[in-house]
Amino acid sequence: MVPVPEWARWALGGTALAVATGGMLTVLMGPVARRLAGESTPLSAEERKGLTATERIEAVNNARHTLLQAATGLVVIGGLVFTGAGLLYTSRTLEVSQEGQITDRYIRAAEQLGSGKQDVRLAGIYALQRLAIDSPRDRDTIRNVLSAFVRSHDTCTPADGKKALPKQCTTTAASRKALRDIPGVRAGADVLAALTIAPTLVTRNANGDITSPLDFSQVRFPKTDLRGPDLRGPDLRGAYLGGANLRGAYLLDARLDSTYLGGADLRGAWLEGARLEGARLEGARLKDAELKGADLRSTWLVGAYLRGAYLRGADLRAATFSGATLRGADLQGADLRGADLQGADLRGTYLQGADLREIRGMTEQEVRKSAEVDQATKFD
Repeated sequence: MVPVPEWARWALGGTALAVATGGMLTVLMGPVARRLAGESTPLSAEERKGLTATERIEAVNNARHTLLQAATGLVVIGGLVFTGAGLLYTSRTLEVSQEGQITDRYIRAAEQLGSGKQDVRLAGIYALQRLAIDSPRDRDTIRNVLSAFVRSHDTCTPADGKKALPKQCTTTAASRKALRDIPGVRAGADVLAALTIAPTLVTRNANGDITSPLDFSQVRFPKTDLRGPDLRGPDLRGAYLGGANLRGAYLLDARLDSTYLGGADLRGAWLEGARLEGARLEGARLKDAELKGADLRSTWLVGAYLRGAYLRGADLRAATFSGATLRGADLQGADLRGADLQGADLRGTYLQGADLREIRGMTEQEVRKSAEVDQATKFD
């Protein structure tokens, strides 16, 4: 039984008082009416002579009618208070019931996520998506649960009852060549669903900036097909995505610090505003990728490593390459306007046809001395 809240007890008490007062007024109506009609108690002979019987009766009836209206008003007010209290109590009861239902739904969905069957886990993920719609205040919790699910169901986390790891998880080499002959895999339907739904639950401020990024740090998806999900603003620091298929992926404002993306397919990917400090992108394919404003500077430990990266035609305007290694990278036709190249290693970098106007941190002579340029390469 739901306990009666304090405010309801006060409302009920006030209603009872109003009804009791109305009853007392009804009982006292006659004497008071006579008072209002001009009678005193007791009436003198002269006072009685001053009024005829008809006048006295008429005055008493008028006063009684006035008091009856007042008493009726009090009773009506008491009834309204009682009705309002009842409605508030009913509303609160329904709210408590709904909260209980939401809790039960969350528990059932969480239990489904722990199932050994993919279809059951998938049902649990979609149940959480529906719950996030019905209960907006639980969105952050559900987002974190889905992020944790992805981290614990990546390509290199052994499934229940399975000890053998996929071949791409056992290689110790760190080059595109080592990953080339390893068979690719497609991420599970449940993982892709979580990767698709979780980004829709991120919190944004008034400017539209993400204030609670998705936590996919340290995930391992080597040679894994991850096409499809819109991963705007995820935290992928320290993740291993060597050889992963992220073609056309949305990774705007992503945290990719120290992430391994060697040999990854990022052609046409959207990495605008991404942070790639200390990331390894050797041999990665980034043709026509959008990297405007991306941060590829070196950290105190290691610089961004793009040796042999394929960045032909990439949009790298205002990108930061301070201390980055671009040796042998193909940036033919890339747009590097306003990019910061201070301390970058451009030895053997292909910059034919690239737009290097307004670059910072390096002079035209320094670029020509290290990189491969031609007449189509644009300088200030």
